[in-house]
Amino acid sequence: MISVKMLKPYYIKADDQFVRIILAYQYFSVVINKQVFQFIPIEGKEIRINRRTRKVENVGSRFAFQKGKDVIYLTMTELISLPDFMTQLHHIAKPYYGIDYEVDEEFESKLIFEELERLNIKRLIDKALDERDENTFRELVRLL
Repeated sequence: MISVKMLKPYYIKADDQFVRIILAYQYFSVVINKQVFQFIPIEGKEIRINRRTRKVENVGSRFAFQKGKDVIYLTMTELISLPDFMTQLHHIAKPYYGIDYEVDEEFESKLIFEELERLNIKRLIDKALDERDENTFRELVRLL
């Protein structure tokens, strides 16, 4: 079980297209199997959010977390599948979306749910492929 213990930006850069949340030591930690792992900036160091769509753009990034000598890598895809991560992330980025992109919280929640549902469908597709369940695979692919 993975959950976010703390997510604070080291600093935030905003331009016309993106909100970039820069991460550093001691500002981001996760709990994995009841153990706290601290973010270490050896690979991915930023979260890039599209200001118009409010979606995370750098889904291929990998982030490293350390506890003692153990280092665990989590991809952005794994992180955005965590509801508490997405909630904290959108709360951090909300002031940077700008007046042109203001939406109500209901719409924002809907965007988060849609993104999480899409990621869940992809995981179910992977499971169907692993189990060689062609019927389930075809049904899930139609949902994308």
